[in-house]
Amino acid sequence: MNSAATSVKIANIETGPIAWTGNSLGKEDGIFSIPENCLKELDVAARLIAENPLPIVALKPDFFDLESCVAFMGMVRETLENGVGFAILDRLPVAQYSTETSASLYWLLTSLIAKPVAQKWDGKMMYDVADSGQKPGNGVRPDITNVEQNFHTDNSYNLCPPDYVTLFCVQTAKEGGISRIISFPSVHNEFKRKYPDLLPRLYRPYIFDRQREHAPDSAVTISHPIFESADGAVLGRLSRFQVRNGYKLANETMDAEGAEALDALEEIMDDPTMWKDFYFEPGQIQIVDNRRCGHKRTAFVDYAEPERKRRLIRLWLRASGRPFYNG
Repeated sequence: MNSAATSVKIANIETGPIAWTGNSLGKEDGIFSIPENCLKELDVAARLIAENPLPIVALKPDFFDLESCVAFMGMVRETLENGVGFAILDRLPVAQYSTETSASLYWLLTSLIAKPVAQKWDGKMMYDVADSGQKPGNGVRPDITNVEQNFHTDNSYNLCPPDYVTLFCVQTAKEGGISRIISFPSVHNEFKRKYPDLLPRLYRPYIFDRQREHAPDSAVTISHPIFESADGAVLGRLSRFQVRNGYKLANETMDAEGAEALDALEEIMDDPTMWKDFYFEPGQIQIVDNRRCGHKRTAFVDYAEPERKRRLIRLWLRASGRPFYNG
């Protein structure tokens, strides 16, 4: 059956701040300088942590006096929830601290948005995004390779995606590794304009590879739509890479309409006018609404020295539910 004949609830055309394109964004949209009073509070916290060590994941903001940071991150949260859906924080003074201390401050600051949660089924909460030398495949996430990614949302392939994805830059690559963000409402608007007959297919399930992030006796794939409507607003759960692997694992052939809809979606997202490029520098933090914005990074080449290799530290944040990988 053609999906256009299947009743699905399609999200509305959106015109608010979240419906941006690379051409419509102002140069400073989503960019926040961490204020001096906030940095002073974090410096006091760093000294207290040095005198009273704890594992990073045991640290909570209410252990410290972070009044200015709370106010600052409240403004950031407002932009995430009601603005452009992403924020770039510039920046933590990493030259003053060890990597461990800088990561502690990053954890505290982003914990003021929502609580950090597990990023793997084994409970790992802090995740290094760095090239492992492997090629992407079942059990090998593209984020631990140096290949170019497609636009995606994190944990689209499992039960409980994070509300926000945050990245903290420790080291940059020798070449490439550009961060790229895109607005799903703008993509959805363009898809509705160009391919209205195909749009309902994206609201019907696709098969995703769960990347072995599940209990041993659980299903290896999961099915859900790419888009859904929440009170008329579009939300996305996308990973073309995991969809491709999902159909292979299930030993199924994707329906022709489903493949055509994914190709059309990729065509729209590949338009350079749609996205924002961001060139990471050490100490900067990127926060992205994981349901309303897609993200990717370009391929990169690392330095030869291990200590100079590209490294980001990622956190997943959720405002509700338990901190388990599956919520």
